[in-house]
Amino acid sequence: MTPDPDAARVTLVIPVLNERENLRPLYEEIAAASERTPGELEIVFVDDGSTDGGWGEIERLHHEDRRVRAVRFRRNFGKAAALQAGFELATGGRIVTLDADLQDDPNEIASLLAKLDEGYDLVSGWKRIRRDPWHKVLPSRVFNWMVSRLTGVALHDHNCGLKAYRREVLDEIQLYGEFHRFTPVLAQARGFRVAEVEVHHRPRTFGASKYGWTRFINGFLDLLTVKFLTSYQHRPQHLLGALGLTSLLLGTAGMGYLAVLWILTRFGVPFDPIGPRPLLIFSATAVLAGMQIFSLGLIGELIAFRLQRDQNVYSVAERLGAAEESGDVRGEGAGGRAP
Repeated sequence: MTPDPDAARVTLVIPVLNERENLRPLYEEIAAASERTPGELEIVFVDDGSTDGGWGEIERLHHEDRRVRAVRFRRNFGKAAALQAGFELATGGRIVTLDADLQDDPNEIASLLAKLDEGYDLVSGWKRIRRDPWHKVLPSRVFNWMVSRLTGVALHDHNCGLKAYRREVLDEIQLYGEFHRFTPVLAQARGFRVAEVEVHHRPRTFGASKYGWTRFINGFLDLLTVKFLTSYQHRPQHLLGALGLTSLLLGTAGMGYLAVLWILTRFGVPFDPIGPRPLLIFSATAVLAGMQIFSLGLIGELIAFRLQRDQNVYSVAERLGAAEESGDVRGEGAGGRAP
């Protein structure tokens, strides 16, 4: 096969939200660091609805250096949307993300790419020493611990803005909502190799942080969603069915116990009335809830079955004797899936 001419290119994707004062210094640091970056460099800024005039600065950078490309949103759509837009605009075979607040050091790009060249597909930065106030560091550490324990992807810093990807990873994962925090989890769930590199973190000089305590709550809810998607997306009945059957069995056992008591009262055995017992309400509720949850699992299985007809449930690392090499495309199945 003919080598991809863009495979050696490195694209930097930088989401921007009201960071006008940081853009010029960041560009200059990137330009200096590019001398140590192997391959052709491309810089993609994504203006996520900035209101501080930052787009004008990006335009000036583009006119000064044609390596700079950019896209501007009509309003703020969030970091995940900004990253996704940057990924779609990027042309490099290796893509590095970093924040525009100057806290991520562009000199670390070379170390991320070096780790990527060791055979990994995604390399995440680890800010071992964080230059942030304690009320940001503490929730972040708790959140990272929860993500590692719940997903099995043992990283110290899941939400670090400095990450390096191979293009194949971004071709298979789709970001929305606030799932940018979980790209290592989503990638590993597809079978990609994930690693971590310690990076230098710097205090913020200009601008203000865009995150607060609400990020922790939203992140926890997103974590539950990601856990479900990575573990049960293609087999929802394994979770919902198990929960439904458990509830149904507990409810049936409770109702059966009450039925035995009622029968015994018919033979003169003294028992308190069944009607006022809380167990009656709990058991009936458990039976109804179990039936509903189990039914949701069946509906989920039907939806998952339909989706699997249109998208791959697997990830291919490489092929030998691929159809495109021989010109034979008869092996491709419905929905464009490879054999």
